Amino acid sequence: MERRSLGPVALGVGAIGLGCMPMSWAYSTSEQRGETSVRAVHTALDRGVTLLDTADMYGPFTNELLLGRVLKERREDAFVSTKCGLLVGEQHLVANGRPSYIRRACDASLRRLQTDTIDLYQLHRVDPEVPVEETWGAMAELVTAGKVRALGFCAMGARADRRGRSGVHEKTLGQLARVQQVFPVAAVQAELSVWSREALRTLVPWCSARGVGFLAAMPLGNGYLTGRLTTGGGFEPDDLRARHPRFTAEMMAANQPVVAGLRRVAERHGATPAQAALAWLLAQGAHVVPVPGTKKAEWVEENSGAAELALTAEDLAEITALPQAVGSWY
Repeated sequence: MERRSLGPVALGVGAIGLGCMPMSWAYSTSEQRGETSVRAVHTALDRGVTLLDTADMYGPFTNELLLGRVLKERREDAFVSTKCGLLVGEQHLVANGRPSYIRRACDASLRRLQTDTIDLYQLHRVDPEVPVEETWGAMAELVTAGKVRALGFCAMGARADRRGRSGVHEKTLGQLARVQQVFPVAAVQAELSVWSREALRTLVPWCSARGVGFLAAMPLGNGYLTGRLTTGGGFEPDDLRARHPRFTAEMMAANQPVVAGLRRVAERHGATPAQAALAWLLAQGAHVVPVPGTKKAEWVEENSGAAELALTAEDLAEITALPQAVGSWY
């Protein structure tokens, strides 16, 4: 599989990563099975999908424990990315960027992952009560200590405004400018997909200009762009999509032209809509790494196949011209 680099330390990863969150967080609890997920991770590594993206809050903690089972056997095959700075409460999430907490969180993640070093340690959320420079400085100390190889920054805020106005990522850009003065950013992670393109206007160019990697989160639109979701099929109560307006029966029906367009392009190449969506992302820059989330080996195989899908200029233009998704996230 094609190799891509993340940031100034040139950390090579496969062209497509594996988002491990669905294995133990946010999607259909009834379908989350440890052995199935372990097979999916092994399949990813076998296919050259080296970047495994997780976070201590997924589960919480159980996602890292699951990956640790695989890393104990195959650490040299993997590029390990995890996150810190976000705690799970009873009915809410709380940011914690205090340096003392960051240091404890890293040590705990290392134990759960059964590794001595985290390849990419990402700040999941900025704590509004702590200057981001202090949080980032504590993370930089972890690099000096040899516990972490590089630092990443997760961008938030895109879902707050879906009407195309400027400034969607303005706050994140300001924070990135501040932390860059403390220690180099190796990668930025934010939502980016065919139906959610805000990052293309700001964050992707910012990363390109500085040699920083971009991890495209939710590259398949939380599963919608695969074409597998049935309009009106409903979701389990604990599934994040059950509370998102874009996943009501009405909005899913209204956005079918997006999936239809991907399917039209994909069929010309004997591919799937998901593969067309991922291949379009790969064409957005050599520093862009889609990180689709899944918990089944068969979908890992399908997603990884997108790296071999050669879309033509006409294909790319056709996908780019697809209508923007309708329906706000809020």
